[in-house]
Formats: sequence, C-alpha cells, structure tokens
Amino acid sequence: MRLTKSSSRGKVLENKQTKSALFPFYQLQSQLNSGHSLSFETLKGKQVLLVNTASNCGYTNQYAELQQLSEKFADELVVLGFPANDFAEQEKDDDKTIEQFCQVNFGVSFPLMKKSVVVKQETQHPVYRWLSDAQQNGWNAQAPDWNFSKYLVSADGRLTHYFGPAVSPLSEAVTSKISSH
Repeated sequence: MRLTKSSSRGKVLENKQTKSALFPFYQLQSQLNSGHSLSFETLKGKQVLLVNTASNCGYTNQYAELQQLSEKFADELVVLGFPANDFAEQEKDDDKTIEQFCQVNFGVSFPLMKKSVVVKQETQHPVYRWLSDAQQNGWNAQAPDWNFSKYLVSADGRLTHYFGPAVSPLSEAVTSKISSH
C-alpha cells in the first residue's frame, strides 16, 4: 500500500533544530513480550526505530521490511515493535500469538514489546507518551495516526524523525536518515 506524500499517512516530520529531549530517552524502559524488562539505557550508541505494529493491517507486510532494515543496519540500528490494537481492532489477542505470527510469516527477530496503547489517552504507553509529547522529547507532538507509524531516535537519544505508516521502512526517506547519522 503506497500513498502520496500529501496523505497524512505518508507524512515525514524532522527535528530540524536538533532539539534535545527534556526527559532523556535512555531513562525509558519497556516490557518485552516475554515479560522481561528492556532498559533503553542498553540501547545507547545505536539509533532506534520504534514502530507501532498490528498483525491484521494493510501495512502488516512492513514487518518483512522492518526485519530487512534491522538486518541491513544491524551494527547501528535497533528496531523495536510495539504491537497495539488502537486502530480498527487489527491486533491479535495475546503476546505469544503475536510473536508466533511475526516469526512464522515474516521471520521477525527484532524485539517485540508487550501489546500496549500507543495513542494519546490516559493508558498510553510511557514510551509513546515520550514520542508524542513535545514537552518530553523536545519537539514532536505527532502521535501514531495508524499502525506502522515510525519514530527514529538518534544514537545520542534525540528524537529525529517521524515517518507516517505509508512510508516504507526501506524507502530512501528512512534509510538515508539511518545511514547519515
């Protein structure tokens, strides 16, 4: 599924002023789908692409592209998948089923978090609160507007880009930002 740049789902936002986060990215953590905790402190020195995912979406094939991206930039990038059911009930019921679906259908080996809420509301995951709150990340207020919205964080913990769901993980728009930092 490809949409034109004029669509909000093909939106690309950039932190052109290279503003630093007011609340450090590396103080965040999340829970892996295995139940273990992932401290973002362990991600220092690598870029991080955070993506809200869903197993039954028109963009679900991006799992394969995210896996390819993860392999292509293995030394400099960590892809983190955040399964969520915030848009049209498109995610499976439990974390184990999601993990199996991703591994069997797309060979996903990058970390998947526990299923969570990514849209702005009281129960929004703290990582997505950071990603979509300009007071925390320094500039961006864009929350995911559909499944497979992507956020790129630099190796020094600054949120640098938001890529809408229609932007392919393997597009020049994304890969050029990874290879250039």
